[in-house]
Amino acid sequence: MASLDIIKKTVSEIVFELTGKEFETSKVNISPTPKEFNGDYTILIFPMVSLFRKNPEETGKLVGEKLKEKLDFINEYNVIKGFLNIEIYSSFWISVLDKIIATEHFGKWDQNEQNVMVEFASPNTNKPLHLGHIRNILLGWSVSKILEYAGYNVKTTQIVNDRGIAICKSMLAWEKFGDNATPENENIKGDLFVGNYYVLFDKKFNEEYKDWQKSNEANNIFKSQNEIVDREEFFKKYKNDYFNNYSKLGSESREMLLNWERKDEKTLDLWKMMNSWVLTGFDQTYDKLGVSFDKTYFESNTYVLGKDIVEEGLKNKVFYREEDGSVWIDLTDVSMDKKIILRSDGTSVYITQDMGTADLRYKDFAAEKMIYVVGNEQDYHFKVLFEIMKRLGRSYADGLYHLSYGMVELPSGKMKSREGTVVDADDLIAEVIKEAKNSALERGEIAGLDDEAKEEIYRLIGMSALKYFILKVNPQKKMLFNPEESVDLQGQTGPYIQNAYVRILSILRKYDEKNHTSEFGKYNQVNGFEKALLTLLSDFPDIIKQAANDYSPALLANYLYELAKKYHKFYAEVRVLNAETEESKNFRLALSKEVANVLKSGMELLGIGMPDKM
Repeated sequence: MASLDIIKKTVSEIVFELTGKEFETSKVNISPTPKEFNGDYTILIFPMVSLFRKNPEETGKLVGEKLKEKLDFINEYNVIKGFLNIEIYSSFWISVLDKIIATEHFGKWDQNEQNVMVEFASPNTNKPLHLGHIRNILLGWSVSKILEYAGYNVKTTQIVNDRGIAICKSMLAWEKFGDNATPENENIKGDLFVGNYYVLFDKKFNEEYKDWQKSNEANNIFKSQNEIVDREEFFKKYKNDYFNNYSKLGSESREMLLNWERKDEKTLDLWKMMNSWVLTGFDQTYDKLGVSFDKTYFESNTYVLGKDIVEEGLKNKVFYREEDGSVWIDLTDVSMDKKIILRSDGTSVYITQDMGTADLRYKDFAAEKMIYVVGNEQDYHFKVLFEIMKRLGRSYADGLYHLSYGMVELPSGKMKSREGTVVDADDLIAEVIKEAKNSALERGEIAGLDDEAKEEIYRLIGMSALKYFILKVNPQKKMLFNPEESVDLQGQTGPYIQNAYVRILSILRKYDEKNHTSEFGKYNQVNGFEKALLTLLSDFPDIIKQAANDYSPALLANYLYELAKKYHKFYAEVRVLNAETEESKNFRLALSKEVANVLKSGMELLGIGMPDKM
């Protein structure tokens, strides 16, 4: 709350004025006064006692008297041991609500003219979007919306990984076992259809590998190795070697990749067809999640980027060339290792592509900040990339940021796409909407609505349950996704916040707008529940700024929960429509309306829509 900052600053000035010694604003400890004492806020006196060389009570009285003298909104104060309790005039709280009402789009910051790019999603075209992608997508979308609300000019992008050996595995499986099936004639969503062939490839490969282990060739390889190791354990570790050197399916996959790189017409036609199936499926899921992109990049185009930067780096001695012709950078001076930039055969590695893509995006968007939403298994990769761009002298290098997030696991363990043990995004969305529907039918509160309106409410509640469950967790933390807990409509959940919003709308609908007057200036009995709501409401702009600075939707999500919880408490303890006076009723209606506005604005920044009824 802005008033708290004023109080902290004034306390710091008072200490210097009375003692001649510095007392930083950050050291001023202020919090809401406990219910058993009189006051609105309590200042901890103990940290400044040694500067005054007086006991805590005398120090508190000196600070309290000066505060009352300097700040006209402070009514009274009292000191209990080392605690200074201050009471604020009701007129101050009235002015706080007046200011919030008068501010259009309260919490939204003015444009700062800075361009920001947020990259998220970035899926592979060999499998459907799953639970792990959902966390990535929801984080990226919410961060982009929060940054926009904080005043930045934001562009959203994704890079689709549509080339490589994994893509060829799906293509080969369809070619060998698909019998010309299509998503349309199988009535399967395109990305799921192609993902099934990726799983099928792994199944067929494992069958092939199991049969090969019985061969003389496999026996000779096992006997020739020097270590004494269990046969089963040996072949578990030998799987990649088998794929690269002996497997028929492995050989066919690599040949297909080479054909793709040679631009073989048949291979490219197959690739384009299967890619189109997957991309259509992705778009359908993005639409369900309510996200979109200003620009999509494809690795099939970007993998050739960066080689001109290699030449630039060699010329400026940022990179060096080994005898075999490969190009490297030495980062040992900043506690990283030597990193290959270009292979000896002249082909690029991922870091080469990312250098080129960064330059391309800067050219496209002139972005001072580029936010990469990528899992924490890529932490080292991005440290290397950002250091390279700094050494290359890129003007945007200091604005590069890796929004590293923890992986999502199931109670049963990690998900594996090859084995088909992922939680499909579409299935998950359907499940939470179904649970929301069951819950709503049990309560029977929307029985009077038509079917279309009901289905929209089920969707809004279900998506709120899913999105809030994901976004309330600090991005850096690994999270365990429990489907049952995610659709719980009680506790710290999205539907709980939606319920506070719907409750306020219900109050406002019951009130006869014709008799409404906004006059509440004479209301002078602002109570503790109202003060608590006003304090939280006043924090909203700062929460937006902090969430933007930290790239953390969790800060906003948890703030909205606290606001909803305090409103539910306010509703239970304070009369609104049948308030004691007309002024108190008007004040509480206006306060309720502003709480609803902030809840709606904040939830929309999390990508969560608000229903009118539940």
